Amino acid sequence: MPQDMPPAGGYEAVQYKRNLPSRGLFRPRPLLAGSALLMLFGWYKLVVGIREQNELAREKMWARIHLIPLLQAEEDRDQVRRHLADQAREKELLGENIKVYHSDRFVRPTFGVTPANVTKD
Repeated sequence: MPQDMPPAGGYEAVQYKRNLPSRGLFRPRPLLAGSALLMLFGWYKLVVGIREQNELAREKMWARIHLIPLLQAEEDRDQVRRHLADQAREKELLGENIKVYHSDRFVRPTFGVTPANVTKD
């Protein structure tokens, strides 16, 4: 009896892979590309926001620096007003101004605020 031989030209290739189309957004390449684009956009917005915060902080600091002379002048005017009022009150009570310090140099007054009612427990 003769042996069975393959047909001339050979057998067809055996299909062992599933031939299903990939559906929706769950294909790896578009999903990774979309994620990368979304992350890049987020990083861009973060960097822009940090730069804007730094710029606003710098602007705030320069505004404060430029206001210092104005605030200092206002404080000096207030001190002069208080000093003249104290001298007038002293002259009214004592009849003359008494120099506490033995010099003509102006000494900046220091104020210590203490509470009126202090109770010791």
